[in-house]
Amino acid sequence: MISSCNSINPPSDALCNFIVDKLGISKNALELGVKRCLLENAPLPIVMWSYGLISLSQLKIILLWLNDN
Repeated sequence: MISSCNSINPPSDALCNFIVDKLGISKNALELGVKRCLLENAPLPIVMWSYGLISLSQLKIILLWLNDN
């Protein structure tokens, strides 16, 4: 197991709002994704995709949105 002192920042409110409001993802799915991303110290969009909470096309939309912001 690799131990790291570096932790990823929690997802922003703007990102969470985009996921719920623009993509129509349920708040329950978002909450699960946020919990897992904090536990795994991984980016929220990747965690949500890896757990099947968003599709690959939704992941691409989120990544494009993040790139523009």
